[in-house]
Amino acid sequence: MFIGEYQHSIDEKGRLAIPVKFRAKLSGGAVVTRGLDRCLFLYPMDAWNALAEKLVKLPISQSKSRAFSRLMLAGAMDVTLDRQGRIILPEYLREYADTNKKVVVAGLYDRLEIWDEAAWKKYKTATEQESNEIAETLGELGV
Repeated sequence: MFIGEYQHSIDEKGRLAIPVKFRAKLSGGAVVTRGLDRCLFLYPMDAWNALAEKLVKLPISQSKSRAFSRLMLAGAMDVTLDRQGRIILPEYLREYADTNKKVVVAGLYDRLEIWDEAAWKKYKTATEQESNEIAETLGELGV
């Protein structure tokens, strides 16, 4: 399970050090892809395979299904941890997420999200301001 948020930096070669507590779960391989809200999603291989199986079952006749599958699958890249626990983030994904040097790695149970630090702060502030409304909506859904 991934939880918590951590500040890290991307080096000049596009490498990102994964927080130590998450490395074991990613040691069997991982996939990084375009996420929602202009962040990147990093999945351990087992969680990625489960998601990919669901995506390929979406109806190809529906434009939104095709678009979401393309967003997630065409943008995906296999990554492996090096000896220092780093992964290489491809340039096209760094551009998508508009990541500069400083990023936040946020644990969200079955995946990690990688955010530009400034974008994360802006998103988090907005979400915190709406937390009561969000809680009420989720309460109606039984959460």
